[in-house]
Amino acid sequence: MSKVREMTFAEAIREAIAEEMRRDPRIFIMGEDISSDYYLFPTTWKLIDEFGPERVRDTPISESAFTGAALGAALVGLKPIVEIMFADILTFAIDQIVNQIAKARYVNGGQLKSLPIVIRTRNGTAKYAGACHSQSIEAWFAHVPGLIVALPSTPYDAKGMLKAALRGNDPVIFFEHKMLYRLKGFVPGEDYVVPLGRANVVREGSDTTLVSSQLMLHEGLRAAVELEKEGISVEVIDIRTLYPLDKDTILKSVRKTGRLMVVHEAPKLYGPGAEIVAVVAEELTGFLKSPPKRIGMPHTPLPVSPPLEDALIPNKEKIMKAIREVLRGR
Repeated sequence: MSKVREMTFAEAIREAIAEEMRRDPRIFIMGEDISSDYYLFPTTWKLIDEFGPERVRDTPISESAFTGAALGAALVGLKPIVEIMFADILTFAIDQIVNQIAKARYVNGGQLKSLPIVIRTRNGTAKYAGACHSQSIEAWFAHVPGLIVALPSTPYDAKGMLKAALRGNDPVIFFEHKMLYRLKGFVPGEDYVVPLGRANVVREGSDTTLVSSQLMLHEGLRAAVELEKEGISVEVIDIRTLYPLDKDTILKSVRKTGRLMVVHEAPKLYGPGAEIVAVVAEELTGFLKSPPKRIGMPHTPLPVSPPLEDALIPNKEKIMKAIREVLRGR
């Protein structure tokens, strides 16, 4: 019988890394301070005790350099995990990611069959961490051909999706929301993977479809529970990956409900919701009972001020208000 344990999101990430490193000696991890027990995030604690400094490699503070080193390692048959402390800092390695890693297989004319690089990083708000440590920039990378963009929302998905990424042949940008690390959930004890590119209908409903991921998924679920008391039935979908986007699951749901709302922490302008709404508008015009609606951040840097940050971030109350408007056809 399967043993199911309760663990945090961070513990699920660490367990996935450790299990895959045991399974495949080609996997190693590199990043700043990841060997330290005092590292800010507990996803790599104690890994060096089991795998040693050759496979748990502390790096200089030069994201461009060690991301480029990961590309070289993958080209000669290794499977690097690159840990970049905050998604905001991906900007220091963007040339390596966008102009080299994403395009390496394409420019080699089919000679390069595999480029297994997993770049782990943290996105989203972080309780008043300010404009340079709170961004949700996942849409930047979904826009680049050649990259998979993963957005796990639960401990179960965090472990299973990371395992799928580490067993794949493509470069993956794996976003872990900082505010989910303490979230607890049930995780099987046996080996499993969650395939990338498949959305999950987390809650079934009939009145409207709500599409989200990561922290906003949980705000959306809270909103759905409250709205059920008003007789409003909300179907909640976790997209899991921004690219590949599981259009089929979203379209099937909207065919049933006739309505769509998308919520994310990224700015509303040019955010992930724009693409999701566009797909539905192009393919299901005749099924829509009201205009689709998006919720996202205003087009402004996130302030450090707690009242200002709280005012800008989408939450349960804003989602409930928007769903009522969708049902009224506004």
